Amino acid sequence: MAPPDFKSYDGPCGRIGVLSGRNQAGGASGSSEEGNRMNLIGIGIDIIECLRIAQMIERHGELFINRVYTPYEIEFCQSRKAATQHFAGRWAAKEAILKAIGTGWRKGISWRDMEIRSNTQGKPSVVLTGGARDVADALGVQEILISISHCRSHATAMATAVGYDD
Repeated sequence: MAPPDFKSYDGPCGRIGVLSGRNQAGGASGSSEEGNRMNLIGIGIDIIECLRIAQMIERHGELFINRVYTPYEIEFCQSRKAATQHFAGRWAAKEAILKAIGTGWRKGISWRDMEIRSNTQGKPSVVLTGGARDVADALGVQEILISISHCRSHATAMATAVGYDD
């Protein structure tokens, strides 16, 4: 039996099912009252070799780190045993966010316009500022859900841009 908020539609590629999400988040990037319907605006995914980030840090040092990461992210990553993996995860997250909002790199958006924070349990959340916030607002994005994973060799992230019905 399908859940009460499950609906199916005839799409261009066959029958699809949609389960309307419920906003349970209190993220810094924006949210609304619990129980509102979630609208998918965009998704993005990225993967990067951790070695690539390690080489950029080795080659460019603080210049690279300060250009790409916020002070919060730098402190967070440098406090971890596997700092390079955490830097790579945040790089992948930022790339995934750009794909989710459909911009790629364009004028007016910088690396530091996207900050990945983690709560005390380690769950990541997204804070947008500057040009990234402007683009997200124009699209109706109220929150970006993010998932990050990494191992010694690779880091990956998936971003989901959502808005909520009032």
